[in-house]
Amino acid sequence: MALFKEINFMGLRKIAMSISLVLILISLVSLFTNKLNVGIDFTGGSVIEVGYEEAVDLKPVRAALVKAGYGDAIVQHFGSAKEVLIRLVPREGQNKAELSSLLIPILAEQTSSKMDVRRVDFVGPQVGEELREDGGLAVLYALIAILIYVSLRFEYRFSLGAVAALIHDVIITLGVFSILQLDFDLSVLAAILAVIGYSLNDTIVVFDRIRENFRKIRKKTSFEVINMSINQTISRTLVTSLTTLLVLIALYTFGGEVIEAFALALIIGVMVGTYSSIYVASASALALGITRSDMLIPEKEDVEAEAQP
Repeated sequence: MALFKEINFMGLRKIAMSISLVLILISLVSLFTNKLNVGIDFTGGSVIEVGYEEAVDLKPVRAALVKAGYGDAIVQHFGSAKEVLIRLVPREGQNKAELSSLLIPILAEQTSSKMDVRRVDFVGPQVGEELREDGGLAVLYALIAILIYVSLRFEYRFSLGAVAALIHDVIITLGVFSILQLDFDLSVLAAILAVIGYSLNDTIVVFDRIRENFRKIRKKTSFEVINMSINQTISRTLVTSLTTLLVLIALYTFGGEVIEAFALALIIGVMVGTYSSIYVASASALALGITRSDMLIPEKEDVEAEAQP
């Protein structure tokens, strides 16, 4: 049973699509001008994880690194206030041993508690570039696979609508990270892929109800059937999104700095994905001319089904 009745979602599609186009335009302008603030995972660099016996304040650690010539260092708590993660951009001719010998005395001076270097990892610029390319290909392959799956499972107009919604979600999420100049690393890329899957799930639920109603209802127009289907699934969509957002907000608030960007990307993606599953995907299918005849089971299949005991 629908939570809301007779909400004219499709009647608002032109306003919604205008809002989407504005958001996409702003996001693309920012992506081309500001670009993404890519992290060490993609640019290359060093990661140092340090543990202390007592909680350590990050401000003096950052100040000491700036004084030592590492003003571009990213300093974060990792897991707890006793563990610190430091990310450094690549420096030509400097290996892990040299980096450790230079930084360990600087870090040890910032607190009286005992310090333990947990790990020192280095990602070369070439590896970072490969990760960036592989990440872009992962998103592209996911969209192509979704296009094929939805075409086979439903109808090609639905597949185009689903992919349009996913591209919409990805661009706007990336746009927020570009505008705010938030760190974009592998964890955020993983969140983008998760957003694609989450948004597709919502869209499939709506499409499945649209197909079911097209086959049951004969006297309504495509506009009316799609609008009815969205109304019937809106309660499920909103409840699922709200419960997911509660978990993600808790993760963002209490999970620490290391996963803040990951949680934020998911929060943005879930909100935008919920909106796009209602307006972008369904409105695109309607604009492409989806009709009841496209959803009917072929007559041959009907005959075979009736012949079965």
